Amino acid sequence: MNIQLGFEIAYQFPQPTPMILTLSIHYSRASDLLRPDHLLTKPAVPTTAYRDLFGNWCTRLVAPAGRFVLSTDTVIRDSGAPDVVVPSAPQTPVEYLPESTLVYLLGSRYCETDLLSDFAWQRFGAGPTGWGRVQAVCDFVHQHIEFGYQHARRTRSALEAFKEEQGVCRDYAHLAITLCRCLNIPARYCTGYLGDVGTLPPYGTMDFAAWFEAFLGDRWYTFDARNNVPRIGRVLIAQGRDASDVALSSTFGPNELDGFEVWCDQVQ
Repeated sequence: MNIQLGFEIAYQFPQPTPMILTLSIHYSRASDLLRPDHLLTKPAVPTTAYRDLFGNWCTRLVAPAGRFVLSTDTVIRDSGAPDVVVPSAPQTPVEYLPESTLVYLLGSRYCETDLLSDFAWQRFGAGPTGWGRVQAVCDFVHQHIEFGYQHARRTRSALEAFKEEQGVCRDYAHLAITLCRCLNIPARYCTGYLGDVGTLPPYGTMDFAAWFEAFLGDRWYTFDARNNVPRIGRVLIAQGRDASDVALSSTFGPNELDGFEVWCDQVQ
């Protein structure tokens, strides 16, 4: 199947302002693009691209004073298959984990492993390991947090989401990631597009989505504590330790968000 996706984000800047953007589709899906997801700016400005420490495609530019619009629109080919489910996937002992996964065992800006470790072991330590343990974490987080866009707060950490019991998709991901890391399972934060393919109405307002991946056996698997069911048409933009590593836009000066629209729809 094919999915049309893109966004239009508008800002108001009082002065020329440098920006770093993480809005390009992840390199692992580049071969699925039916046309390039070129980032367009209005007014047009020079841009440069680079790969960050996690391999994500990033764009640098200087936004001019006034209204500044970022947009892209593309079509990507997708298998139409739901997220992979492998209940037999085992937990890899820490001493046998690949070095590249070890950073995802550690605490990070929004994932306070030191403050949630005792709870994690008390709650999940006597249960299954491997896939079953990650799924138990997802089940808990899914039930523990009340979803609502009115609960969104960009500074909320995993511990705060745990205590407040409310949040949006990034909070579900941060809490699940933190609990997995406490249990010696590497977990990393993911952001991207996730439309309504395969789900029943009513549909909510489209936005970028957050989920996570856990390393089991010898590979990474997708988990989504917010939805907690396999989903179709997930399109990755970026991966990192938590949301601070994959911010869609970082602005180095004052600004106001003046418009925000995201789309992700199945097309012929």
